[in-house]
Amino acid sequence: MSLEVLEAQSGDNPVATIIILHGLGADGRDFVPIAEQLDLSSIGAVRFLFPSAPEIPVTINGGYRMPAWYDILGADLVSRQDEAGMRQTQASIEALIAEEKSRGMPAGRIVLAGFSQGCAMALMIGLRHAEPLAGIAGLSGYLPLADKTAAERSAASQGVPVFLAHGTHDPVVVLPRATATHETLTALGYRVEWRDYPMEHSVCAQEVADLQQWLLRVLG
Repeated sequence: MSLEVLEAQSGDNPVATIIILHGLGADGRDFVPIAEQLDLSSIGAVRFLFPSAPEIPVTINGGYRMPAWYDILGADLVSRQDEAGMRQTQASIEALIAEEKSRGMPAGRIVLAGFSQGCAMALMIGLRHAEPLAGIAGLSGYLPLADKTAAERSAASQGVPVFLAHGTHDPVVVLPRATATHETLTALGYRVEWRDYPMEHSVCAQEVADLQQWLLRVLG
């Protein structure tokens, strides 16, 4: 499945690529303003890729069609999961990463990031990618197919740094779901930088500042 991808660069000859996956019902344009707030000039020019999910019927929203990386089958997110949809998105984003590598960007200079559903997919894909990425950043999301992560993760992902951020008042992906993700990844030996903020299912200025500092470290 080929995805529509919005692309932006902060300058010529980019030295890193950041792929940002949006949340349910949004599209690739959703996180352009957030990316524009990031000052990564000290490491050089950066290429941003903002893919848009296809429109599919979403069960939890009464079957209404909207952009989604996979179907949401229940409010608790994990008792029933759309594994087939997740695997399809995994293949699509892997193809996007492969295309970026074919343009000359090494896997070790690519950060995979996402919000909510996009966070779930960034974690799922990044931990399974055959080469180590520069980092995985997950905002307001959770680890999907958590019971399969230990068996399916790639050995190459072990040293990949992970940034997790979440709102303490999030009613969509509740905080215990996020802390469980943190605990699972830490138990598997990943270097996780955890941040939480007094907000709901959103992004705040301090979070963007913390993400910027993390990106400067992993790409510096």
